[in-house]
Amino acid sequence: MEAEKKLKKSVKIRLQKEADKAFREENKGKLGAVKSSLKNIPTSPRKMRLVADMIRGERASSALNILRFDDHIASQNLEKLLLTALADWQANNEDVSIEDADLFVKEIYVDSARMLKRLRPAPQGRAHRIRKRSNHVTIVIDNMATETETNNEENSK
Repeated sequence: MEAEKKLKKSVKIRLQKEADKAFREENKGKLGAVKSSLKNIPTSPRKMRLVADMIRGERASSALNILRFDDHIASQNLEKLLLTALADWQANNEDVSIEDADLFVKEIYVDSARMLKRLRPAPQGRAHRIRKRSNHVTIVIDNMATETETNNEENSK
């Protein structure tokens, strides 16, 4: 078996951008999924995942209500991201209103981002490392009707 070659960070970023561009081109002009992301949020990924799990699979309106009335700081960032995704969907589908389209959170995932490392003085001349974590969040919203159509096509094959 071949050992997988470790890719440089710049190559990974370029491949991710190409994949995002292909995703946008594939779904342009049709009622399809829209992908939005928010980078370098200064919250630990673990705290963000707790909130992201609450809205995964929910309808867009219900997800907005959950985020609006949740006490976590991460909820504010996710609400902003969800509103951005809805605006992007509306820009791609100008002839359909958001209320008529049955939008839901198809995917949401949280990845770790850069970590700021600091030193804090400790007793007897020692130092403890403080890790200030941040994260990247990506959300995909889709129309419920297109999701059921693709499931029906897969089941018929």
